[in-house]
Amino acid sequence: MQPFSRDRPIRVIIVDDSAVVRSVLAELINAEPDMQVVAVAADAFVAREAIRLHDPDVITLDVEMPGMDGLDFLEKLMRLRPTPVVMISTLTERGSEAALRALELGAIDFVAKPKADVAQSMGAYAAEIAVKLRTASQARLLNRRRSTPAGTEAGGATRMRKPPHPDQVIAIGASTGGTEAIKDILIRMPVDCPPIVVTQHMPEGFTRMFAARLDRECRINVREAQHDDRLQPGTAFIAPGHRHLLVRKRVNGYICQLSDAEPVSRHRPSVDVLFDSVAKQVGGSALGVILTGMGRDGANGMADMKRAGAYNIAQDEQSCVVFGMPREAINAGGVDAVLPLDRIFDHLMERLDG
Repeated sequence: MQPFSRDRPIRVIIVDDSAVVRSVLAELINAEPDMQVVAVAADAFVAREAIRLHDPDVITLDVEMPGMDGLDFLEKLMRLRPTPVVMISTLTERGSEAALRALELGAIDFVAKPKADVAQSMGAYAAEIAVKLRTASQARLLNRRRSTPAGTEAGGATRMRKPPHPDQVIAIGASTGGTEAIKDILIRMPVDCPPIVVTQHMPEGFTRMFAARLDRECRINVREAQHDDRLQPGTAFIAPGHRHLLVRKRVNGYICQLSDAEPVSRHRPSVDVLFDSVAKQVGGSALGVILTGMGRDGANGMADMKRAGAYNIAQDEQSCVVFGMPREAINAGGVDAVLPLDRIFDHLMERLDG
Protein backbone atom coordinates (compact mmCIF):
# COMPACT_ATOMS: atom_id res chain seq x y z
CA MET A 1 0.00 0.00 0.00
CA GLN A 2 1.31 3.45 -0.86
CA PRO A 3 1.46 6.11 1.87
CA PHE A 4 -1.58 8.36 2.03
CA SER A 5 -1.10 11.79 0.51
CA ARG A 6 -0.86 14.44 3.25
CA ASP A 7 0.99 17.68 3.90
CA ARG A 8 2.90 16.39 6.92
CA PRO A 9 3.91 13.08 8.47
CA ILE A 10 1.37 11.08 10.47
CA ARG A 11 2.05 12.01 14.10
CA VAL A 12 2.09 8.95 16.36
CA ILE A 13 2.21 8.63 20.15
CA ILE A 14 3.25 5.25 21.58
CA VAL A 15 1.77 4.29 24.96
CA ASP A 16 3.27 1.11 26.43
CA ASP A 17 4.72 0.19 29.80
CA SER A 18 7.53 -1.84 28.20
CA ALA A 19 10.64 0.18 27.29
CA VAL A 20 11.63 -2.54 24.82
CA VAL A 21 8.27 -2.41 23.03
CA ARG A 22 8.36 1.41 22.96
CA SER A 23 11.82 1.30 21.42
CA VAL A 24 10.93 -1.33 18.82
CA LEU A 25 7.72 0.41 17.78
CA ALA A 26 9.41 3.80 17.58
CA GLU A 27 12.18 2.43 15.38
CA LEU A 28 9.74 0.73 13.03
CA ILE A 29 7.38 3.69 12.79
CA ASN A 30 10.11 6.32 12.35
CA ALA A 31 11.57 4.25 9.50
CA GLU A 32 8.40 4.98 7.49
CA PRO A 33 8.81 8.14 5.36
CA ASP A 34 5.30 9.40 6.12
CA MET A 35 5.27 8.80 9.89
CA GLN A 36 6.83 10.37 12.95
CA VAL A 37 6.74 9.30 16.58
CA VAL A 38 6.19 12.59 18.42
CA ALA A 39 6.12 11.13 21.94
CA VAL A 40 6.26 7.91 23.95
CA ALA A 41 4.61 7.26 27.28
CA ALA A 42 4.99 4.48 29.85
CA ASP A 43 1.56 4.95 31.39
CA ALA A 44 -1.80 6.59 30.86
CA PHE A 45 -0.96 9.64 32.98
CA VAL A 46 2.12 10.57 30.96
CA ALA A 47 0.15 9.78 27.80
CA ARG A 48 -2.59 12.21 28.72
CA GLU A 49 -0.15 15.12 28.85
CA ALA A 50 1.64 13.99 25.66
CA ILE A 51 -1.67 13.89 23.79
CA ARG A 52 -2.51 17.39 25.01
CA LEU A 53 0.87 18.74 23.88
CA HIS A 54 1.27 16.95 20.54
CA ASP A 55 -2.29 16.44 19.22
CA PRO A 56 -1.42 13.09 17.53
CA ASP A 57 -3.06 11.67 14.43
CA VAL A 58 -2.86 8.12 15.82
CA ILE A 59 -2.07 6.51 19.17
CA THR A 60 -0.72 3.00 19.72
CA LEU A 61 -2.00 1.81 23.08
CA ASP A 62 -0.97 -1.16 25.18
CA VAL A 63 -3.93 -3.17 26.45
CA GLU A 64 -2.34 -3.97 29.81
CA MET A 65 -0.61 -1.17 31.74
CA PRO A 66 -0.03 -0.36 35.42
CA GLY A 67 -2.26 2.17 37.13
CA MET A 68 -4.96 2.87 34.59
CA ASP A 69 -5.08 0.00 32.07
CA GLY A 70 -5.43 0.53 28.34
CA LEU A 71 -9.16 -0.16 28.21
CA ASP A 72 -9.98 2.35 30.95
CA PHE A 73 -7.78 4.92 29.28
CA LEU A 74 -9.32 4.23 25.87
CA GLU A 75 -12.83 4.66 27.24
CA LYS A 76 -11.94 8.05 28.73
CA LEU A 77 -10.06 9.13 25.61
CA MET A 78 -12.99 8.34 23.31
CA ARG A 79 -15.33 10.26 25.55
CA LEU A 80 -13.17 13.34 26.11
CA ARG A 81 -10.81 13.59 23.10
CA PRO A 82 -11.68 11.07 20.36
CA THR A 83 -8.49 10.03 18.56
CA PRO A 84 -7.75 7.07 16.26
CA VAL A 85 -6.20 4.27 18.32
CA VAL A 86 -4.47 1.04 17.31
CA MET A 87 -4.27 -1.35 20.26
CA ILE A 88 -1.15 -3.42 20.93
CA SER A 89 -2.30 -6.78 22.27
CA THR A 90 -0.69 -9.98 23.47
CA LEU A 91 -1.55 -13.17 21.60
CA THR A 92 -3.28 -14.70 24.60
CA GLU A 93 -6.89 -15.44 25.45
CA ARG A 94 -6.92 -12.48 27.82
CA GLY A 95 -5.27 -10.27 25.21
CA SER A 96 -7.74 -11.35 22.54
CA GLU A 97 -10.72 -10.61 24.76
CA ALA A 98 -9.29 -7.20 25.68
CA ALA A 99 -8.60 -6.34 22.04
CA LEU A 100 -12.19 -7.13 21.08
CA ARG A 101 -13.45 -5.01 23.97
CA ALA A 102 -11.20 -2.18 22.73
CA LEU A 103 -12.86 -2.33 19.31
CA GLU A 104 -16.24 -2.01 21.04
CA LEU A 105 -14.96 1.08 22.85
CA GLY A 106 -13.85 2.75 19.61
CA ALA A 107 -10.32 1.54 18.76
CA ILE A 108 -9.80 1.34 15.01
CA ASP A 109 -7.72 -1.84 14.96
CA PHE A 110 -5.17 -3.89 16.87
CA VAL A 111 -1.87 -5.64 16.28
CA ALA A 112 0.01 -8.22 18.30
CA LYS A 113 2.92 -7.10 20.46
CA PRO A 114 6.21 -7.16 18.52
CA LYS A 115 8.60 -10.00 19.21
CA ALA A 116 11.99 -8.33 19.22
CA ASP A 117 13.79 -11.69 19.35
CA VAL A 118 12.37 -12.86 15.99
CA ALA A 119 14.31 -10.68 13.57
CA GLN A 120 13.14 -12.47 10.45
CA SER A 121 9.54 -11.56 11.17
CA MET A 122 10.10 -7.88 11.86
CA GLY A 123 9.84 -6.87 8.20
CA ALA A 124 6.33 -8.29 7.95
CA TYR A 125 5.42 -6.82 11.33
CA ALA A 126 6.67 -3.38 10.29
CA ALA A 127 4.60 -3.52 7.11
CA GLU A 128 1.50 -4.59 9.06
CA ILE A 129 1.71 -1.85 11.65
CA ALA A 130 2.46 0.79 9.01
CA VAL A 131 -0.66 -0.13 7.04
CA LYS A 132 -2.79 -0.12 10.18
CA LEU A 133 -1.50 3.25 11.34
CA ARG A 134 -2.09 4.80 7.91
CA THR A 135 -5.57 3.34 7.84
CA ALA A 136 -6.33 4.56 11.36
CA SER A 137 -5.14 8.07 10.51
CA GLN A 138 -7.78 8.23 7.76
CA ALA A 139 -10.54 6.35 9.59
CA ARG A 140 -13.91 7.76 10.52
CA LEU A 141 -14.47 7.85 14.28
CA LEU A 142 -18.01 6.68 14.91
CA ASN A 143 -20.18 7.12 17.96
CA ARG A 144 -20.35 3.66 19.49
CA ARG A 145 -23.69 2.75 21.00
CA ARG A 146 -24.03 -0.20 23.32
CA SER A 147 -25.51 -3.13 21.46
CA THR A 148 -28.97 -4.05 22.69
CA PRO A 149 -29.03 -7.61 24.05
CA ALA A 150 -30.75 -10.17 21.87
CA GLY A 151 -34.42 -10.57 22.69
CA THR A 152 -35.12 -6.90 23.47
CA GLU A 153 -37.07 -4.47 21.31
CA ALA A 154 -34.12 -3.59 19.07
CA GLY A 155 -33.35 -7.25 18.48
CA GLY A 156 -36.06 -7.73 15.88
CA ALA A 157 -38.33 -10.74 15.46
CA THR A 158 -37.11 -13.97 17.02
CA ARG A 159 -38.17 -16.00 13.96
CA MET A 160 -38.46 -15.42 10.22
CA ARG A 161 -41.94 -14.58 8.89
CA LYS A 162 -41.61 -17.59 6.62
CA PRO A 163 -39.06 -20.42 6.64
CA PRO A 164 -36.01 -19.60 4.51
CA HIS A 165 -35.38 -21.58 1.36
CA PRO A 166 -32.94 -24.44 2.14
CA ASP A 167 -30.52 -23.24 -0.57
CA GLN A 168 -30.18 -19.70 0.81
CA VAL A 169 -26.85 -18.56 2.28
CA ILE A 170 -25.78 -15.13 3.54
CA ALA A 171 -22.10 -14.27 2.95
CA ILE A 172 -20.48 -11.34 4.78
CA GLY A 173 -17.03 -9.81 4.32
CA ALA A 174 -15.33 -7.09 6.35
CA SER A 175 -12.03 -5.71 7.58
CA THR A 176 -11.15 -2.57 9.56
CA GLY A 177 -14.13 -1.67 11.74
CA GLY A 178 -15.87 -4.89 10.79
CA THR A 179 -16.10 -6.61 14.16
CA GLU A 180 -18.69 -4.15 15.43
CA ALA A 181 -20.46 -3.92 12.05
CA ILE A 182 -20.80 -7.72 11.89
CA LYS A 183 -22.13 -7.79 15.45
CA ASP A 184 -24.69 -5.11 14.56
CA ILE A 185 -26.15 -7.46 11.96
CA LEU A 186 -25.77 -10.83 13.68
CA ILE A 187 -27.18 -9.71 17.02
CA ARG A 188 -30.55 -9.08 15.35
CA MET A 189 -30.73 -12.31 13.37
CA PRO A 190 -33.70 -14.61 14.08
CA VAL A 191 -32.97 -18.13 15.26
CA ASP A 192 -34.10 -19.73 12.00
CA CYS A 193 -32.25 -17.42 9.58
CA PRO A 194 -30.33 -18.95 6.66
CA PRO A 195 -26.75 -20.10 7.31
CA ILE A 196 -24.25 -17.24 7.43
CA VAL A 197 -20.59 -17.38 6.43
CA VAL A 198 -18.26 -14.57 7.45
CA THR A 199 -14.73 -13.56 6.56
CA GLN A 200 -13.33 -10.82 8.79
CA HIS A 201 -9.64 -9.96 8.47
CA MET A 202 -8.26 -10.90 11.88
CA PRO A 203 -5.13 -12.64 13.20
CA GLU A 204 -5.04 -16.30 14.06
CA GLY A 205 -6.34 -16.96 17.55
CA PHE A 206 -8.51 -13.85 17.70
CA THR A 207 -11.24 -15.29 15.47
CA ARG A 208 -12.08 -17.99 17.99
CA MET A 209 -12.56 -15.37 20.71
CA PHE A 210 -14.54 -13.18 18.29
CA ALA A 211 -16.89 -16.06 17.48
CA ALA A 212 -17.28 -16.98 21.18
CA ARG A 213 -18.07 -13.37 22.07
CA LEU A 214 -20.72 -13.16 19.35
CA ASP A 215 -22.15 -16.51 20.37
CA ARG A 216 -22.75 -15.17 23.89
CA GLU A 217 -24.44 -12.00 22.63
CA CYS A 218 -26.54 -13.28 19.72
CA ARG A 219 -29.66 -15.44 19.54
CA ILE A 220 -28.14 -17.44 16.70
CA ASN A 221 -25.19 -19.77 17.13
CA VAL A 222 -21.83 -18.31 16.15
CA ARG A 223 -18.72 -20.45 15.83
CA GLU A 224 -15.29 -20.42 14.26
CA ALA A 225 -15.64 -22.56 11.14
CA GLN A 226 -14.08 -25.99 11.02
CA HIS A 227 -13.36 -28.07 7.94
CA ASP A 228 -16.45 -29.96 6.77
CA ASP A 229 -18.84 -28.15 9.14
CA ARG A 230 -22.34 -28.46 7.73
CA LEU A 231 -24.04 -25.11 7.16
CA GLN A 232 -27.18 -24.97 9.29
CA PRO A 233 -29.96 -22.40 9.71
CA GLY A 234 -29.52 -20.10 12.67
CA THR A 235 -25.74 -20.48 12.64
CA ALA A 236 -22.94 -18.13 11.56
CA PHE A 237 -19.50 -19.51 10.68
CA ILE A 238 -16.46 -17.23 11.09
CA ALA A 239 -13.37 -17.87 8.95
CA PRO A 240 -10.40 -18.81 11.16
CA GLY A 241 -7.45 -16.40 11.15
CA HIS A 242 -4.87 -17.40 8.49
CA ARG A 243 -7.21 -19.89 6.73
CA HIS A 244 -9.50 -19.25 3.78
CA LEU A 245 -13.17 -20.16 4.24
CA LEU A 246 -15.03 -21.59 1.25
CA VAL A 247 -18.53 -23.01 0.78
CA ARG A 248 -19.07 -26.32 -1.02
CA LYS A 249 -22.38 -27.86 -2.09
CA ARG A 250 -23.10 -31.46 -1.17
CA VAL A 251 -26.14 -33.67 -1.78
CA ASN A 252 -27.62 -32.84 1.63
CA GLY A 253 -26.69 -29.13 1.71
CA TYR A 254 -23.60 -26.96 2.03
CA ILE A 255 -20.42 -27.45 4.03
CA CYS A 256 -17.51 -25.25 5.09
CA GLN A 257 -14.12 -25.95 3.63
CA LEU A 258 -10.89 -24.44 4.93
CA SER A 259 -7.81 -23.83 2.83
CA ASP A 260 -4.18 -22.93 3.51
CA ALA A 261 -3.69 -21.69 -0.06
CA GLU A 262 -1.70 -18.52 -0.69
CA PRO A 263 -3.20 -15.17 0.34
CA VAL A 264 -5.58 -13.56 -2.14
CA SER A 265 -5.88 -9.77 -2.33
CA ARG A 266 -3.03 -9.87 0.25
CA HIS A 267 -5.24 -11.65 2.77
CA ARG A 268 -5.80 -15.07 4.28
CA PRO A 269 -8.63 -15.43 5.04
CA SER A 270 -9.76 -13.53 1.95
CA VAL A 271 -13.25 -12.19 1.30
CA ASP A 272 -12.68 -12.74 -2.43
CA VAL A 273 -12.10 -16.46 -1.81
CA LEU A 274 -15.30 -16.78 0.22
CA PHE A 275 -17.43 -14.76 -2.20
CA ASP A 276 -16.05 -16.60 -5.26
CA SER A 277 -16.95 -19.96 -3.71
CA VAL A 278 -20.44 -18.70 -2.85
CA ALA A 279 -20.88 -17.49 -6.44
CA LYS A 280 -19.95 -20.91 -7.82
CA GLN A 281 -21.72 -23.09 -5.26
CA VAL A 282 -24.77 -21.09 -4.13
CA GLY A 283 -25.35 -18.80 -7.11
CA GLY A 284 -28.64 -16.91 -7.19
CA SER A 285 -29.73 -18.22 -3.79
CA ALA A 286 -27.03 -16.19 -2.03
CA LEU A 287 -27.14 -12.77 -0.43
CA GLY A 288 -23.84 -10.93 -0.10
CA VAL A 289 -22.88 -8.15 2.31
CA ILE A 290 -19.64 -6.16 2.19
CA LEU A 291 -18.86 -4.01 5.19
CA THR A 292 -16.28 -1.47 6.32
CA GLY A 293 -12.63 -2.17 5.52
CA MET A 294 -9.47 -0.92 3.83
CA GLY A 295 -8.46 -2.17 0.37
CA ARG A 296 -10.37 -4.03 -2.29
CA ASP A 297 -10.65 -7.58 -0.97
CA GLY A 298 -14.11 -8.85 -1.85
CA ALA A 299 -14.70 -6.59 -4.85
CA ASN A 300 -13.99 -9.23 -7.47
CA GLY A 301 -15.78 -11.97 -5.54
CA MET A 302 -18.87 -9.82 -5.08
CA ALA A 303 -18.94 -9.08 -8.79
CA ASP A 304 -18.77 -12.85 -9.39
CA MET A 305 -21.70 -13.33 -7.00
CA LYS A 306 -23.79 -10.75 -8.84
CA ARG A 307 -23.05 -12.37 -12.20
CA ALA A 308 -24.20 -15.68 -10.66
CA GLY A 309 -27.52 -14.10 -9.66
CA ALA A 310 -26.88 -13.20 -6.01
CA TYR A 311 -28.26 -10.03 -4.42
CA ASN A 312 -25.54 -7.90 -2.83
CA ILE A 313 -25.49 -5.06 -0.28
CA ALA A 314 -22.65 -2.64 0.52
CA GLN A 315 -22.35 -0.52 3.64
CA ASP A 316 -22.47 3.21 2.83
CA GLU A 317 -19.57 5.60 3.36
CA GLN A 318 -21.10 7.58 6.22
CA SER A 319 -21.48 4.53 8.48
CA CYS A 320 -18.12 2.94 7.59
CA VAL A 321 -14.97 3.30 9.67
CA VAL A 322 -13.13 2.85 6.35
CA PHE A 323 -15.03 2.88 3.05
CA GLY A 324 -12.38 1.14 0.92
CA MET A 325 -13.85 -2.34 0.47
CA PRO A 326 -17.46 -1.26 -0.11
CA ARG A 327 -16.31 1.45 -2.53
CA GLU A 328 -14.28 -1.02 -4.57
CA ALA A 329 -17.16 -3.50 -4.69
CA ILE A 330 -19.51 -0.75 -5.88
CA ASN A 331 -17.00 0.36 -8.53
CA ALA A 332 -16.63 -3.25 -9.71
CA GLY A 333 -20.37 -3.38 -10.41
CA GLY A 334 -21.17 -6.09 -7.89
CA VAL A 335 -23.55 -4.19 -5.60
CA ASP A 336 -27.35 -3.94 -5.79
CA ALA A 337 -27.96 -1.70 -2.76
CA VAL A 338 -25.81 0.75 -0.76
CA LEU A 339 -27.17 1.24 2.77
CA PRO A 340 -26.19 2.61 6.17
CA LEU A 341 -25.25 -0.11 8.63
CA ASP A 342 -28.42 0.26 10.68
CA ARG A 343 -30.58 -0.53 7.62
CA ILE A 344 -28.72 -3.58 6.30
CA PHE A 345 -30.40 -6.13 8.57
CA ASP A 346 -33.91 -4.90 7.73
CA HIS A 347 -33.13 -4.99 4.02
CA LEU A 348 -31.81 -8.53 4.30
CA MET A 349 -35.03 -9.60 6.01
CA GLU A 350 -37.10 -7.92 3.28
CA ARG A 351 -35.21 -9.88 0.63
CA LEU A 352 -35.53 -13.15 2.56
CA ASP A 353 -39.23 -12.66 3.34
CA GLY A 354 -40.13 -11.32 -0.11
